[in-house]
Amino acid sequence: MPAITRPLRSVLYIPGSKPRALDKARGLSADAIIFDLEDAVIPEEKVSARETLGEALKTGGYGTRMKIIRINGLDTKWGADDAKAAAAMGADAILLPKVNSPADLEALAEIVGDIPLWAMMETPAGMLNAPAIAAHRLLECMVMGTNDLAKELQCRARADRLPMLTGLGLCVLAGKAHGIALIDGVYNAFKDDEGLKLECEQGRDMGFDGKTLIHPAQLEVANAAFSPSESEVDLARRQIEAFEECEATGQGVAVVDGRIVENLHVATARETLAKLDAINALGTE
Repeated sequence: MPAITRPLRSVLYIPGSKPRALDKARGLSADAIIFDLEDAVIPEEKVSARETLGEALKTGGYGTRMKIIRINGLDTKWGADDAKAAAAMGADAILLPKVNSPADLEALAEIVGDIPLWAMMETPAGMLNAPAIAAHRLLECMVMGTNDLAKELQCRARADRLPMLTGLGLCVLAGKAHGIALIDGVYNAFKDDEGLKLECEQGRDMGFDGKTLIHPAQLEVANAAFSPSESEVDLARRQIEAFEECEATGQGVAVVDGRIVENLHVATARETLAKLDAINALGTE
């Protein structure tokens, strides 16, 4: 499965049962929206939420943002009908919660056909099976479910997320090996911008493409954290320039800021500039 090429810096959860929230989402600066039929919808509204969400997506107005529908698990009484309804809504992908093995994704694929799939990684079994899950033919993205993972691990809450780093790291390794997107888990304190910034920076340092968000107030911080910084862009341009100059003249080895610049550094630099171009393109859509 080829990697998603458009930015996924901010992936915002929106309840599929709330018309006002669905309407407001049309004007938000999220790179992607997860229309949620699972945790954000109470049992009494699970069935009606399908119709509410279907009408919203039919009306449109979400631009070129990626549109993902999170269904209830197939082991619930709503899951299979959610999957059938989601398959007809024209979303870019369907997100399955609590994926423990590739068999879970295959069971969903049997219902929805060849629609791209996203997987919630939120159980110890899922983390241990991350390489096999990432290899599934329809999988485009892994989304970290850190709240559920913390519950399953029975771990203490820490700002550095140390108890969860092994599981998150396994998913990053698996995702990178198979070229799929990786989205970090939510930050629950939606009024704590500094804490959110630190966690976004940790996720970016680990290799995540973006972060799932629970409130529009978190969008600006996430978009900034997962965008190339001015210093990163400047360094990338200077590395490419120095390397190309050395290639053209055949003289010596390229050096920037006292560090040797090799092919791999130039490849990373080009990726940085390509990401910046993709982000800038979002503003013109």
